[in-house]
Amino acid sequence: MTIKIDPQHTLVVGCLVRNAHDEILLIRNEKRGWEIPQGRVEEGENLIEALHREVREEAGVEIEMGPLAAVWSKVAPPPAVIFTFLGRYLSGELTPTGDSVEARWIAPREALNEVSNKVMKERLQVLLNFDGTINYRSYTLKPYQVLVESSIGGTHTKAK
Repeated sequence: MTIKIDPQHTLVVGCLVRNAHDEILLIRNEKRGWEIPQGRVEEGENLIEALHREVREEAGVEIEMGPLAAVWSKVAPPPAVIFTFLGRYLSGELTPTGDSVEARWIAPREALNEVSNKVMKERLQVLLNFDGTINYRSYTLKPYQVLVESSIGGTHTKAK
């Protein structure tokens, strides 16, 4: 007897937030270390609502959402699709809560040095290099390996 299992993907949103000084917002997750604010889309919530909620929960600030910059497809269990956006700080004081234990503004050139998780570092690098073309990557873990990299829309093509 064959048991058919319907595939389930978790939806995740993340945001590279910049302030008026062009600094990057990083939050420190207890398990993964420094990263951009991100988290799961809850049932009944749309991507935009989830993005604003995650940034508010993890950093205590309000943002203006910018363009979709990259889509990541994690094919390792548990599978997930991660939509990452650019955003601009609007208001609020940095107040880490939820999954974050610390939040801070940091210069873009220093941000990559703070991020130690390989997946998060690559995600940050892609977002920092956004050129108007949405980057798509499919990856697996243990070991981390990018399986597919391509562009979605825009006028630029990137070769791997």
